[in-house]
Amino acid sequence: MRELAATPNPEARALLAELSVGLTMAQAAAAPKLFQLRRQLGEVVLVKLLIVILRAFLDSLRVPDKPDAADILELADTLAYTYTHESVKDIILALKEARTRGSKFFASLDVSRIYALLAEYFQRKAIYLETQHLDRKAQAAGEATATLTQLQQTAPQLVAAIGRRIPLDHPNAEHLRQRLTLINQRQKHGLLPAAEAEHQRHQLQLLTQRNPRPDWQPSPEAQKEIDRRHRAEDRRLADKYRPNTAA
Repeated sequence: MRELAATPNPEARALLAELSVGLTMAQAAAAPKLFQLRRQLGEVVLVKLLIVILRAFLDSLRVPDKPDAADILELADTLAYTYTHESVKDIILALKEARTRGSKFFASLDVSRIYALLAEYFQRKAIYLETQHLDRKAQAAGEATATLTQLQQTAPQLVAAIGRRIPLDHPNAEHLRQRLTLINQRQKHGLLPAAEAEHQRHQLQLLTQRNPRPDWQPSPEAQKEIDRRHRAEDRRLADKYRPNTAA
């Protein structure tokens, strides 16, 4: 690790530059996090990866006074434990933006300045993620409103259609269905005004309603007598078919 931190690596720098082309904050946020890479690759490999990234960043700056190998080692180890729920692409993008957003390093760059640059990036990222979250909520609310409006517009028609359903067990179901089909066809071909067609469908709907006939039901006194006879019959049958224990 000390050799990686102390030795310039043009090949790694070119590879990181290629990786950072077109890199966005959304892509960086979706990339695997440092704690996940630690589990998959191990802590040593993760720290080495951060060392390569930091070394390539420092090599890209024409600053005479820069952190040395020991500073890079310490910085990489600290980043691995500080930004556990951020990605390597976040680190790459943060350092890229530090160069491209007009940051001025003058004649020196120390570790505290790198920490500050990373902190500024993650603050921008937090604002970006919050904005994205609010945009998604607003979009979802708009879609919900549009859906509700559509349901409010179609609900009366749906209710009317459901209300015009003819029960399958209705004694005149086939006849009523034929009448309903005839009404719809006459309206479709312009032979019946819409208002008149709706009125006839409403009249047809009234015919499908089957109200209970209380006159078919026994009176409370008659029901009590029926229940009494049933209980008496049950006792008679129980006595008749009860096993003979004396035999």
